[in-house]
Amino acid sequence: MSDEETDNQEETAATAATDEGAAIDEGSETSVLPPAEVRAVLEALIFASEQPITPREIGQVLGGVPKEMWQEALGDLQADYARDGRGLQLVEVASGWQITTRPEYNDWVRELLDPQRPTRLSIQALETLAVIAYKQPVTQPEVIELRGVKSGGVLKTLLEKRLIRITGRKEVVGRPMLYGTTREFLLHFGLKDLSELPKIEEFAEVLGEEVDVEGLKRAIEAPRPVEIPLSDEEGEQLSLDPGAGDDAAADGTDAGDTARESTED
Repeated sequence: MSDEETDNQEETAATAATDEGAAIDEGSETSVLPPAEVRAVLEALIFASEQPITPREIGQVLGGVPKEMWQEALGDLQADYARDGRGLQLVEVASGWQITTRPEYNDWVRELLDPQRPTRLSIQALETLAVIAYKQPVTQPEVIELRGVKSGGVLKTLLEKRLIRITGRKEVVGRPMLYGTTREFLLHFGLKDLSELPKIEEFAEVLGEEVDVEGLKRAIEAPRPVEIPLSDEEGEQLSLDPGAGDDAAADGTDAGDTARESTED
C-alpha cells in the first residue's frame, strides 16, 4: 500500500471519529421520540392525568425530549383542539393543562353523568364565593358585613364542595377563621390562577343572571369592616403560650381536612 493510500485511510478514520464525537455531543439535544409521537404521548398524558398536568410533570415524564420540542407539540395540540366542531378543548387551568368538554355542551354531559343531582349553587352561595374570591383572605364576619346576609351554612356548603378552604386565623379579637379559594375553584371556573379573575361584572355573568351584580360590586369595592386588633397583652400571652396558637391552628386544619375529605355534591 502506498503512502498516499495510507494517508487517505487515516484521514477517513479521523473524519469518522470526529463525526461520531459530534453525534454524541448532540445527543443531549436530540429527542428519543419523533415529533408526531411526542404530540401523541402528550395527548395521552394530559388525558390520563386526574388533575391538570403541570409543565414540571411533563418534563419529568418526557425527560428524553427537549423542552422546546414538547412545548411546540403542546401548542400544536391546543390549536388542533381549538378547531370548530370539537366537543373537547385543551385548556391551561390551575397552573396545568387539561382536556375538558366544551362549556356549551355541559348540560348534555351533566345529563349523562348524573341527571338527578342538582349541580348549581344557590344565589347566596355564589355571591358569598365571589366575595371570598375577590377579598381573600376574608373572615365570616367580614363576609356577613360586606354582603349583609348570614353565611354560616353557605360557608359549610362551599367547604364541602372544596371551592374554599380555611387559610388560618386573623390576629384580631376572637381570632376568626380566614377563608380563601382553592385549586378546585380555579378548575371550576377555568382560571389559570387568581390573576385571571375578571372584573366582577364579567364574573357575575359567569355565576348567573340572578346574581346581584351591583350589590356584589359595592361589597367588593367597600373597605373591610373595622375590627379590634389583639392587645399587646393578648399578643404577648399568645407568644408565651404556644399551645393556644397551636390549638387555633389545629382547629383550622381539622376543618380544612374535613372539607377536603367530603364528597362533592
